[in-house]
Amino acid sequence: MSVFNKMMLLLLSVAVMAGCKQKKKPSLSGEDPVEVADFIDFFQPLTLSYHVGDTILDKKDKDSLLISYKVFTQFVPDSVTGKIFGKGVKPKIYAVGKAQVPKAETYLFVKGITAGKKVLFVIAFDKKEQFIAALPVLVPDQRKATTQSVTIDKKYTITKAVQRKNADASISEGKDVYVLNTEAKIFMLILTEALEDKVTELINPIDTLSRKHKYAADYGSGKMNLVSVRDGRKSDRITFFVHFEKNNGDCTGELKGEAVWISSTKAEYRQGGDPCILQFTFSSTAVSLKEEGCGSRRGLNCSFDGSFLRKKYIKPVQAGNKAPSAKRTGKK
Repeated sequence: MSVFNKMMLLLLSVAVMAGCKQKKKPSLSGEDPVEVADFIDFFQPLTLSYHVGDTILDKKDKDSLLISYKVFTQFVPDSVTGKIFGKGVKPKIYAVGKAQVPKAETYLFVKGITAGKKVLFVIAFDKKEQFIAALPVLVPDQRKATTQSVTIDKKYTITKAVQRKNADASISEGKDVYVLNTEAKIFMLILTEALEDKVTELINPIDTLSRKHKYAADYGSGKMNLVSVRDGRKSDRITFFVHFEKNNGDCTGELKGEAVWISSTKAEYRQGGDPCILQFTFSSTAVSLKEEGCGSRRGLNCSFDGSFLRKKYIKPVQAGNKAPSAKRTGKK
């Protein structure tokens, strides 16, 4: 063989080897079938412990992470998404990452998205790359006061947590802990801590002030909705404190100040430099509030507007005061 032929053969061999190394991976965003090994390999490894909050659901995903629904359902039953999004609905599927147990299971983190719902799933495959089970781990509840997160630790234990910010600025937390049961082909709940239903008591900062005016009283309902009115520093004013919670605690408002009487039944809060104007209209049994420009004192999707019933006043018993004892009769 001539030197020229040998060189050509060598160059051809190098080209073939380079072509093998640069073999293009199959696309998962199309309609063509792919191998399960390619499907799992498409997910990037995650560093454990891996923790992510529900904000990941609002993050815009790269088109390169898209998996077509047809490819996805080659390996994952459509009932997994059907239980969340509804039968026949085909959400967009995006790869988030994977956690692999050496020579055993693989956990895939997958986002499912439709126009009205976004969910994060954990999907488990066995060592033979066969589907075992799926678990929705982030399913937003539309409550602004709550946030969700999920963690998979180095022992492959999955913890779903929910936190709620209470009206008194404290935090309540609940969690569910799961492990994969490969024999039963389920994610098994091994621990649950219910979200604490915290009952808070509202402290009225003007409760001890004088209440001689006929409309000086407490108005409202329950422990967390209060319009408290007391005598003002002058006869043409009232001191007030307003606190309310609406939409299951998702929206709160609070304002304390002085209002000036503008008629026999109406008082108005208006301060220089403050865009908030709050008008009080009194009757013998209730007070109605009407606001203008008080957005900085409350949530965006609620207002101070509303009517509040007058509460019955119970005069506190002072310490040391005792009820008179019954008169004794008879002789010693």
